[in-house]
Amino acid sequence: MALRKGVFWLLLLFALAVQSDTLKIGNEVSIAGVRTNYLTGYGIVVGLGGSGDGTTSRFTLLSIANMLKKMGVLIDPNKVRTKNAAAVMITANMPYFAKSGMRFDVTVSSLGDAKNIGNGVLIRTPLIGPDNKVYGFAQGSVSTGGGFSESNKGGKAQKNFATTGVVIDGGMMERDLPYSFEAQKSVDLMLKHPDFSRASGIEEAINTFIGNPVATAVDSATVKLTFPEEADKVKLISQIMQLKLSSNPDPTIVIYERTGTVIMSGDIRIDAPVYVSHGNIYVSVVKTPEVSQPSGAFSAGETVKTETVETQVKEEDGRIFAIESTSLKDLVKALNDLGTSPRDLIAILQAIKNSGKLHAKIIVM
Repeated sequence: MALRKGVFWLLLLFALAVQSDTLKIGNEVSIAGVRTNYLTGYGIVVGLGGSGDGTTSRFTLLSIANMLKKMGVLIDPNKVRTKNAAAVMITANMPYFAKSGMRFDVTVSSLGDAKNIGNGVLIRTPLIGPDNKVYGFAQGSVSTGGGFSESNKGGKAQKNFATTGVVIDGGMMERDLPYSFEAQKSVDLMLKHPDFSRASGIEEAINTFIGNPVATAVDSATVKLTFPEEADKVKLISQIMQLKLSSNPDPTIVIYERTGTVIMSGDIRIDAPVYVSHGNIYVSVVKTPEVSQPSGAFSAGETVKTETVETQVKEEDGRIFAIESTSLKDLVKALNDLGTSPRDLIAILQAIKNSGKLHAKIIVM
């Protein structure tokens, strides 16, 4: 019961916290073109001391042979025998407005059957963008954060994941991004949660701040901002992102049926009074093993194992609880006092909604 109370009060505090009076525009929108771009690459980590890929990872052997060929060493891939190297995939997030020479972290993940890539060295690897162009290179020592994996006939011990690591500042940009913010005469502010009234509110807030109709709500997801002449674009965007909007969130209840999680937000109102009847039926099946033996010592019968199955049904007394308030706080407290589990709460909320007493949008995921 204590755990249930803790869960319900946590949901209540979350719901009340999101009902703030004001929101910043910067929390509601993102700027089209100003985004994270993903870089990927394929490389080799060496110096693993026997914890690298085995001979079954054929692509690792071919990669080693090709790498040595570029360095002037010719070798038959079939004759490569080493466990000190591992084939890896490199992933990274390209920073906003990345310029040549800028450094960033890269994530290194084993592609074969290596047991541990920690303390290995990533050989210089090209990083490719979505347009299949090379935007940078990655190289450096791999850190797995103290992870390890040891196994033998007695069992297996593991901490973290030793097959994934990070090269701190291991990536370096080699070319500038094609997007130039300074050259833009206008930008699109993309709403993270499309809503016509919210888009209109953003348009009004920006135009009031600037004093000119420079913002236009194109649709529920886009507000187009045209920069005034001679404007300091970086400073202007910074100021616009700090502008506040009046908050009037739609009352919403999000239900995750697989986990029994219920999140409530907004000014959820109910038409009081509401009467809720809550009762549970428990069905238990108990199996008792029994042994049937022949009666005499020289009997020709055999000992037979059997079991007795007993089914018990227990029904708790139903209770009717009255909810006489219209606030979210009292609704949650009433259901908490009723002793409902999260899954019971889902059924109760849906029933109240179907009765027309609960004024909120319910989203089941």
